[in-house]
Amino acid sequence: MYFPYIRGKQYDLIAMKELGDVLQSNGSKISPIIEPVKDSPTLKNTLADLASRSINFNIIVNPSVGDLTNSTQQIIGILENELVTYSNYQIAILVDQGFGDVEYLDLIRAGSIKASGFTLIHNAVVENPVELLELHQSVIPVVNNIVNFQKTNRRYDRNFEADTVVSLEDFFNAQNKNADFLNINESFFSEEHLFFKRDGIKGFSDFLTIGESYSETGFLPYAVVIHLTYADQDRKIRIRHFVSDSNNDSSDIGGKFAEALDKLIVWVNDNGLDTLAVRHFRDLHYNGHFPGLGSLKKLSIMNHIEIVLGLI
Repeated sequence: MYFPYIRGKQYDLIAMKELGDVLQSNGSKISPIIEPVKDSPTLKNTLADLASRSINFNIIVNPSVGDLTNSTQQIIGILENELVTYSNYQIAILVDQGFGDVEYLDLIRAGSIKASGFTLIHNAVVENPVELLELHQSVIPVVNNIVNFQKTNRRYDRNFEADTVVSLEDFFNAQNKNADFLNINESFFSEEHLFFKRDGIKGFSDFLTIGESYSETGFLPYAVVIHLTYADQDRKIRIRHFVSDSNNDSSDIGGKFAEALDKLIVWVNDNGLDTLAVRHFRDLHYNGHFPGLGSLKKLSIMNHIEIVLGLI
């Protein structure tokens, strides 16, 4: 099962909504993780859309980034208001170094949340993981243990039942600046989808084509890059990086997008890649339209999820 880790910025959430039909038809394969970063209509609409489509998902109530850090009660209030009749989701908890504040358990006990269970996201090795599990199990079942193998270790997951364990890693090959991708063209991403069942665990998770790093602010880049996931002949996941050429300053972002898009269209034509996102890219190319940088990230996310689902 695939657990894509989505930060709740506007275009990340819109990607989930626009991919709704794909997610719904692959409901047994996917359970997105959403870390909300802002109390916005887009967040509420996305949660309601996922719930109404019976798409299972996980919503983090103690986010580590964004405007909603230290706002667990506010997030729980959103769940009570928006998901009052639904139970096809889990309350997700970030378990980090020094984790100890579990006041949210009282809020959940006293509230009207109908979540099906907890998802614990282990970003650190805690001293007493069994005690942590028992504490949450006393409220609702712990159904997922997402283990960040880059922040714990490959043995830490043995503290949990294998049918609850999900591996989490950041596979995105981030660069200091977009123009650096001119020297890369293509990156290996992962092959977790090929081995998670053999490893006897429930599923796998990644930070898609964005990476774990989070930034509140945007800026006009010197180069525009489009990251496009595909499967190679061995069914391993790789990413092509299509980069603009006129990268001396931050002017004419639309023109830079057109340069990168031209390269993408040639490549997908040569390789026969066809996803909902690729069809959107074709429409943009045909109409000569630049939709904005946020939409590029949205389409990259959509393509990645559809490719991964097709490989499971």
